Amino acid sequence: MFNIDQKNLKNANLFAAGLALGTVGLKVLTSKDAKKVYAGIVAAGLRAKETVLETAEKVQASASDVLAEAQEINEARNEEIFEENK
Repeated sequence: MFNIDQKNLKNANLFAAGLALGTVGLKVLTSKDAKKVYAGIVAAGLRAKETVLETAEKVQASASDVLAEAQEINEARNEEIFEENK
């Protein structure tokens, strides 16, 4: 009735093992301990995001200061050139 050879038996065993591992894996991924790990990872990501944003704000403020100072230097230089050409 059934033609069972080594290859078919191996494929059936692999399918059953995959099904079992998938079921166990799903249970592990949805467990309370796993959810605590996920929450910890997300919390670390949020802390990293805050740190990056704070650093970006500091860099932006520093760049604004440098730009303002550069503009003042150019204005003073232009005034000197204007005075020399009079």
